[in-house]
Amino acid sequence: MARITVDKACCKGCDICLTVCPKKIFVHSKKRNNYGTNMPDVSGADGCIVCRTCERLCPDGAINVEEEDQT
Repeated sequence: MARITVDKACCKGCDICLTVCPKKIFVHSKKRNNYGTNMPDVSGADGCIVCRTCERLCPDGAINVEEEDQT
């Protein structure tokens, strides 16, 4: 399982994460940051395979994916 966070101060709402995620973890949201940008929401993080594609391709470095310990 993974912990996925989106930095609301950095995200510009380009939706690349929605496009590149093979498990479709991200969904459109009505939440906006201080710039008026719609933020992606994480839905079903338990399905994340921790490929980190979203993290690597985010042009603003706004996504952080951490693998949680299964202890």
